[in-house]
Amino acid sequence: MGTQDLAASIQGVGIRVTRLDANGLLLNNAGDSYTTAAFIQVTFTPEYESGDEITQKAASGAVCVTYQAPDTLKRITMELAICEPDPELTSLISGGLLLRKNLGTDVSPNNKSVGWAAPGIGDDPAGNGVAVEAWSLAIKDGKKASSLPYFHWIFPYTKLRQSGDRVIENGLLATTFEGFGLGNVEFGSGPDERWEWPIVTSRPYSYARSDWAPIGFNGFYTWHGDLTASLSNFALTSNVATLTTSVPHQFQVGDKVVVADLASTGAPLNGSYTILNVPTTTTFTFAKTTTDIVSATTAVGTATVGAGGVAVTDLPDGTEADVFNVPGNKSYVEGTAVDTIVDSIKNPS
Repeated sequence: MGTQDLAASIQGVGIRVTRLDANGLLLNNAGDSYTTAAFIQVTFTPEYESGDEITQKAASGAVCVTYQAPDTLKRITMELAICEPDPELTSLISGGLLLRKNLGTDVSPNNKSVGWAAPGIGDDPAGNGVAVEAWSLAIKDGKKASSLPYFHWIFPYTKLRQSGDRVIENGLLATTFEGFGLGNVEFGSGPDERWEWPIVTSRPYSYARSDWAPIGFNGFYTWHGDLTASLSNFALTSNVATLTTSVPHQFQVGDKVVVADLASTGAPLNGSYTILNVPTTTTFTFAKTTTDIVSATTAVGTATVGAGGVAVTDLPDGTEADVFNVPGNKSYVEGTAVDTIVDSIKNPS
């Protein structure tokens, strides 16, 4: 039996860009990790430092000593091209200012990112850098591999900036970023604890086959790995189930949760659901169409959010007190808010 199935990497299916702090640790708050399938390509080239060549000749002119030191890998050069001028991803990678507009009303605001302004003259656009992950299909015999159908590519530390001509014409205005990448052991197991070889993130790039890719995700998300909590009570009213855990569960709205091992009247609640609300640190709710269970009932069971659990997050409204600390500003300090979101001065109609 062969040691591998020799699948080919065909077609990129998604990228995830996650902000780093000054020490290279992954940040995982609202606005820190962006996932999209709208990219054209990720290009990387290993860059080597040429080894010194030492040659000594004898008095006769003949070579008596010669030595060639090996070339050594020093970094990768990298280029990321996305399909459209995405203001949120652009600000995450290369700083600048997000421009937002209220598409709702004064009473019910609906602020959306509609534009972007470049970093100021003299600004460092890359800040502390970002980790970039990419996924591609693993193709075997002309179809997606039946086992581990994706390649997961890791670039644990990159510093990128916009590059190339910006051409507005009768054609696509793509956005390209270029820069360099190095190793970053602080990447660890990744934002969702799926990367199984954290020790190799000291290298500037690596890849491995995977059974998961972020298909269908587009925008800012917060991520986490396996979370399991024991259930102590449950109730169901008007097709909404409320479950209570014996300890704080750390679940988030939007997580995919698996409820198991409930017996008797709780048995109908076993299954997979999307968390609707987290009223307290020990309760969560989800939709379930079944007969009401009016009063809380003692439960023996578990609730698990599997590896790669994800909670969707929205951008804040962009008020002065509610901004993202993205790179691209001279006063950028990790943990300190800076003005990186600018709201329209026009009131919604």
